Amino acid sequence: MKRGETSAARKKDTRDKIELGGLIVKAGLRLEKRALLLGALIELNERLKSDERERARLTAIGVKAFGHDGQ
Repeated sequence: MKRGETSAARKKDTRDKIELGGLIVKAGLRLEKRALLLGALIELNERLKSDERERARLTAIGVKAFGHDGQ
């Protein structure tokens, strides 16, 4: 991998992480302990693997919170 490609990949990774952190803030969870957040996300990941209705329900909530088509 060339140096420019590595730099671009690192910048994209950093941007992704910042945006994901922004979701925590937008959800009102900024002050929660990191262990709780990680546990909740792990649990959510497991639930979403087997429950498409839950996935659709949570997506609808997120779309409403974003106020548009919800990336």
